[in-house]
Amino acid sequence: MAANIRRHPLEIPPPSEKDWPKDDEEDFFLQDPDRKCDALPQPFRMINKVVMQVFESAMEIIERREMLREAQKRKVQPTKCSPTAEFQVTGRANCLAVSGKYIFVGVSVGLAAFSACDCKEICAWDAVKTEICALHASDLGNESHVLLAVDEMGLVWLFCFHKESFLLVKALNEVGDISKRSTCVEVVLSPGGDYAGVLLQDSTKAWLEIYQLPKDSWLREMEENSEAAAGLACSERRPSRTSAETQELHGDSSAEMDFPVSANQDGPKLDLPVLLLTVKPPEPITGSSFESPLDALKEVDDGSMLGLGYNHLIKDFQWELQETIFRSTYREYLEAEGVIKEEVPRHATFHFLLPSQVLQVGPDMEVQPDVPAGIGVHWGGNHNFCLYLLNHPLNEQVDSDLKPDVVWPCAAPIACSAVSSCSRYLALAGEDATITIWDKNLGFPLSVTAILEERFIRSIHFLRSSAAASDDTPCPGTDPVCPIVQLLVLCTDSSYYLVKAPRAGKSSITLLADRPEDPNLTVSAVVPILAFPSAVLIFSWDGTVSLMNTDTSQTVYCFSTPPSHAVASPWQPVFTVDSVNSCLLLRGDEQQQDNELAQSKASHSTIFLFDFNPLKEAFPKEPDLPLKSLQNLPWFERCNVFLRDRQQSPLGLEEPKYWSRLKAQAAAMDKEKQKVKGQKKQ
Repeated sequence: MAANIRRHPLEIPPPSEKDWPKDDEEDFFLQDPDRKCDALPQPFRMINKVVMQVFESAMEIIERREMLREAQKRKVQPTKCSPTAEFQVTGRANCLAVSGKYIFVGVSVGLAAFSACDCKEICAWDAVKTEICALHASDLGNESHVLLAVDEMGLVWLFCFHKESFLLVKALNEVGDISKRSTCVEVVLSPGGDYAGVLLQDSTKAWLEIYQLPKDSWLREMEENSEAAAGLACSERRPSRTSAETQELHGDSSAEMDFPVSANQDGPKLDLPVLLLTVKPPEPITGSSFESPLDALKEVDDGSMLGLGYNHLIKDFQWELQETIFRSTYREYLEAEGVIKEEVPRHATFHFLLPSQVLQVGPDMEVQPDVPAGIGVHWGGNHNFCLYLLNHPLNEQVDSDLKPDVVWPCAAPIACSAVSSCSRYLALAGEDATITIWDKNLGFPLSVTAILEERFIRSIHFLRSSAAASDDTPCPGTDPVCPIVQLLVLCTDSSYYLVKAPRAGKSSITLLADRPEDPNLTVSAVVPILAFPSAVLIFSWDGTVSLMNTDTSQTVYCFSTPPSHAVASPWQPVFTVDSVNSCLLLRGDEQQQDNELAQSKASHSTIFLFDFNPLKEAFPKEPDLPLKSLQNLPWFERCNVFLRDRQQSPLGLEEPKYWSRLKAQAAAMDKEKQKVKGQKKQ
């Protein structure tokens, strides 16, 4: 008798519902019948799962913040420093500058001068009722100072401050036709007040003007007219008011507006500054018009340096062919990002440079070690760092097609640059986050480092090295045998690094602070404090002003205003550092109601002073390195000393002679070529 025998064991068939729970979800079949009413149907189970994930993510964020808060509590809290003095300024203070024993403030109606000793107001200038937005000052000696002020319309005002009086010299970019007026973008005053640089632009172009200031004639003229200058005050001297007195006069400002019309009316007529150089941005490189290499060689000056790349032999059709190949090869990337057309740059960064081996001057030119001998300029988006001499003959000063005397090409466009206080070291940061520190005295790079993370560099600043800190050497690396040059690098995401470049050994880069998670901790400005080794002042968006020791990566001090005031515009703070008196001047606004805030800002501002002298304990100075004899130095340092002495000798540079011979030989060949052509025609 046949029997049906099942070959496979009995199994539960697979589910056929489309929305059946997946394996990673909880079991849909309830083993406890009592929990039948507790199970949620779809789609509520999915909603419950999403809500639970949101709660879990929130708890993770809360726990992480709590851990950060506990770690912050365990850290050594910085010592809070209160202001040592304060004074009131009539009007809104937009900028500050310190020179000698005077504090200059650019306010909403002009300029004001205060004494750095007792913070009392000395005089003011508001002849044209213009708002000063930027201010630079330099000490000329003999109680005289030079000031460069930029107002809200982009006009540059040149002043001399002598015997507690403002003397207006000239508005540098003022013209009769207002439609042809150029706007000042940036202004730089050289240390000592010998030169002034003004970056100007109009609706179509930008250019840089370098002026020589006749400070010797100014001092002589003001000394001869000292009695007249002493009686020439821009405003009546009035005592500095306290906060209570300012509140009493809060609504009445008519008594403070009785000033002379002109700053130098009936005063000494000072000599006008001399325009030395007019530097224009480099034009885009186009096709060559030379017919032979000899024509290109004749355009070379002496061959002792690299040029801007205009004297080449690449034709227009070769550029077009290269562009066609590039577009066809990278078509998909160009379509996604768009084609960027090369344009003439409109912004430049420039520095005044002291004499060095890089800036070679003629034997008939007189060079002073503390007077700038040239300027270094780099334009936005350009690869070249150009250097121009400032002591050309007078008939060659202003040139419509001025060529740089030295060109340093870089592998990537230069993003920012910095010069040390002694002008010996130059740092260039490229858009590819590569940082190069040059020793201008020796003419070679001291360090080449790069930030490996994908970050963009915002600014770089030289610090005072603790390994070379001494009262007699304000700049790292001037006297010690093996100094360590320190450079602070600030990125656009508010992270900052420390680059250490020793003259013997490898350079290093250290992350001091990563990108802050809290947007209020975004860094608005950093300023090195040269009075202390490895000290930097950091300003944040939340109004925090802290002093960091980069050797320990710790914030050692925090400068706080009184509870009644807050740091004015913390995203763009108004401050200055007095390196002579070792103090910080910071503007603070009184915290009031919204309806009273606008009136308070228009009436007065408060400037707080923080003294740095009691803070020296947090920055111990390392003992000075003993000077070693040449026999005890390692061979690497001995070679460096030999090369430095060789470059400083008059026989160290012979390259221009060979280029001059090559140029003369090319001219002779060209002459012979023309002679052969003439014989053939005959």
